Amino acid sequence: MKLTQRLRKVRGQLDAVERSLSGEADCGDQLMLLAAVRGGVNALMAEVLETHIRFHLVDGAKEQIAPELAEDLIDLVHAYLK
Repeated sequence: MKLTQRLRKVRGQLDAVERSLSGEADCGDQLMLLAAVRGGVNALMAEVLETHIRFHLVDGAKEQIAPELAEDLIDLVHAYLK
């Protein structure tokens, strides 16, 4: 559900970009909208990667890694995608 909400937010941001490109919006405003889209996509990607890490490397994995290493990896992903 959380991922779906993030996706809907990104879709709304993309719709806003489309409207601004179709209208007479200022270039600076368009760039701000695009930056918001990029941030939304990065946040969605971080959530998906975090779920992947937790499922495949910690919780249900055949070869588990230490939870501390998983948390470090998740923090690194979040920092990279900001």
